[in-house]
Amino acid sequence: DDILEDGVDEQLLRDAVGSEFEKKRVSEGAWPAVTDCDRLDKAFNRLNQGGVIALQNAGFTMSDGLEDVSEVLQTRGRNGVAGYCFYHGQDLEGAVAGRGLMLAFGNFEGDSDQAVKVGHTICAAIKDSGLEVEWKGDPKTRIAVTSLDWKRRGARATMPRPWWRFW
Repeated sequence: DDILEDGVDEQLLRDAVGSEFEKKRVSEGAWPAVTDCDRLDKAFNRLNQGGVIALQNAGFTMSDGLEDVSEVLQTRGRNGVAGYCFYHGQDLEGAVAGRGLMLAFGNFEGDSDQAVKVGHTICAAIKDSGLEVEWKGDPKTRIAVTSLDWKRRGARATMPRPWWRFW
């Protein structure tokens, strides 16, 4: 209700979205048991357990993602946190379109040597999960998860925030 504009035919919108989710649910039956999105989840879980704040679909822009990281850092505290990693809604749009996924990362002190270490940690987690990654070791460039086939199960799967942007 908080996102619908006045005069929008809500039932028409619900019917359109519902039929698209049904098509997706049916197609999921032909997907592999483990998808690239499952591999990505595995890598992000590993990073979160290993001292990197790793967030998926963190806002819609870089600044949104950095705000989300800051909120998690305030809750979690700095103890044992080496850095952060995230992708945002615009990155997700690229992944869904088949252009791979760009990951933002860094550390909290602005130390480029530490940022490089965080970058290598992220790359290792992504590779160990079975995905391909490209990064030249520059802390000022983002990490690219290449050849990503975006197949995420469930309703939250393909709706980047803000999802209504596509209507």
